[in-house]
Amino acid sequence: MNLSELQRPYRMNVGCGRNAIDGWINVDSIALPGVNLVCDLENLRREPMALPDDSVREFLLSHVVEHIRDILPLMQELWRVAEPGAMAEIRVPHGGNDDAWEDPTHVREMFPRSFAFFSQPHYCRADYGYRGDWQPEKIRLVVDRARFGAVDPQEIFERSRQERNVVTEMICWMRAVKPIREPRPELQVAPELEVAFAG
Repeated sequence: MNLSELQRPYRMNVGCGRNAIDGWINVDSIALPGVNLVCDLENLRREPMALPDDSVREFLLSHVVEHIRDILPLMQELWRVAEPGAMAEIRVPHGGNDDAWEDPTHVREMFPRSFAFFSQPHYCRADYGYRGDWQPEKIRLVVDRARFGAVDPQEIFERSRQERNVVTEMICWMRAVKPIREPRPELQVAPELEVAFAG
């Protein structure tokens, strides 16, 4: 499907690989079957996406950001094309799980607090030139039911900060905040945390 056949506001599947979604803008660095927007996700500072501002209402980034070295330009560019209030679902391996580093193409670990760095209020102490603003709304920690099904969620949160291989995957839902907020600590809002069981 060509971009001209899609209706605005768009839905975007970023770093889709072989998992294109019908009716969405499927973005990847390689022109695989189903990809309808080819762009270098590592080079968005110099070559932005060929999309207008405020044109996307929903984003999916499923196991993508752990592969991106220069993550802030990607999140800033997604913020640019997001309409106000657009939602992004980001799925990553938990940084404390072996899956985070077994794949040799992974270049970063992600933890629940990592997502706050995509919001502008988090930069109250430094300015790295990032001009996006995504508010993390909810973070879901996915754990193995066979190992942790009888464990209290609060205990899972604590154990995931001290032990390896407790949480397998994290899913974060973030909302595009427009206009951009000021980098002030009192504007920081903690996301809701929940535990989900797989298996």
